Amino acid sequence: QVQVQESGGGLVQAGDSLRISCAASGRTFTTFGMGWFRQAPGKEREFVAALSWRGGAPYYAVSVEGRFTISRDNNNYATFLQMNSLKPEDTAKYYCAARTTPQLSRSWKHYGGWGQGTQVTVSS
Repeated sequence: QVQVQESGGGLVQAGDSLRISCAASGRTFTTFGMGWFRQAPGKEREFVAALSWRGGAPYYAVSVEGRFTISRDNNNYATFLQMNSLKPEDTAKYYCAARTTPQLSRSWKHYGGWGQGTQVTVSS
């Protein structure tokens, strides 16, 4: 089993930046990468960004490409999401989870070890 813990959310104004973090523990060696998802009230959970442990280009949702950057600490399984030029529509609870399949995926069904999430609120 893999466990993850998100941190770093908060309340910011439109145009501001924020970095959220994800710490992974447990059987991380059984996973293939990490992904960030978000869910706003009344909406479905949606893919935001992901990377693979073995390297290669990260991939992003169209709505955040060019504004958000996912990265990792090469010494462990910590993952970060740098969010720039935040918009009110980015307001959501952000979750990280470990990818459990070798194929790249934007589907939450291919991720596990979900944390409690961290709230990001962007005011206009």
